[in-house]
Amino acid sequence: MTLPNIDQDYMLDFLTGLLNTPSPTGFTEAAIGYTEQTLQSFPQVTCSRTRKGGLLVKWIGERDDHPRALTAHVDTLGAMVKEIKSSGRLKLTKLGGYAWNTVEGEGVTVFASNGNKIRGSLLLSKSSSHVHGAATGDTKREDDAMEVRLDAVTHNAEDTKALGIEVGDFIAFDPRVEVTNGFIRSRHLDDKACVANLVTAVKAMHDAGLKPIQTTYLLISNYEEVGHGASSGFPPEVEELVAVDMAAIGDGQNSDEFHASICVKDSGGPYHHGLSTHLRKLADQHAIPYKVDIYPYYGSDGEAYWRAGGDVKVALIGPGVDASHNYERTHLDALVGTTQWVLAYLVG
Repeated sequence: MTLPNIDQDYMLDFLTGLLNTPSPTGFTEAAIGYTEQTLQSFPQVTCSRTRKGGLLVKWIGERDDHPRALTAHVDTLGAMVKEIKSSGRLKLTKLGGYAWNTVEGEGVTVFASNGNKIRGSLLLSKSSSHVHGAATGDTKREDDAMEVRLDAVTHNAEDTKALGIEVGDFIAFDPRVEVTNGFIRSRHLDDKACVANLVTAVKAMHDAGLKPIQTTYLLISNYEEVGHGASSGFPPEVEELVAVDMAAIGDGQNSDEFHASICVKDSGGPYHHGLSTHLRKLADQHAIPYKVDIYPYYGSDGEAYWRAGGDVKVALIGPGVDASHNYERTHLDALVGTTQWVLAYLVG
């Protein structure tokens, strides 16, 4: 059958809104709510929350003899306040795996415990080359060398505490979303791009008056960046799981920004050969161009479920994203290709 049409403007609008909704791991309620509110406009799906705050979507299919699931995660890299320094500036602890140099100089929002939102910048503590000379360039970017300079009048720790900031408060990095010439450039395309793929696939099926061939669950997880996002939350009857997460691009990789990719092995080992082969056949059947790749420093929510004892087949697809866990970029072609692949799986 011909795949349903994809509303590309809708996908980009939803993605831009989601990217601009802060959701560092552990602080994802706003992004989960944004996604839930969008999906609730489609009457064929029902939404509920998992106990740890993820979004579970049930979608009744034409048949119910082999239920299956897809997952993508809404949580992103970020930080928490580790210490309020005597200068009034903040020392951080990371949420997720990234190097400090990839966020140095970025604007941030501190979500204070009293509800205030305080702006600031993430800087090297010896940031001025006019003062520190060569040390500014030579200093190793590590936890003790980085700090948040607040855009508030703070001369000491007491001034900062008076703003409502406490140890444990969450910090989000500015996404800096820009859509230009078919490219989407932003932090946190991992994995909000793939949440957009799933939501857009629901809309495409709704607009075409179609149901998935099997009852299907969508789990929008909220702890993937720290390794246990989709380790729970799926109904026990689910037989197979397609994780939708970004494809890594770089030296030695086959993926690129213009294609959807299927990962057949990552740091956790090979994915389910039978399900991966089925997905590749579906892509070939529907003339969806794709890449096959292996990611040496990568893990997915599908593997999290496996490690938790999930007895399901697992495969991994997603759009190519350049500069992962940095200032990322992908292309509309990859987003469309991934959404088409999701649709092919839903109807095939």
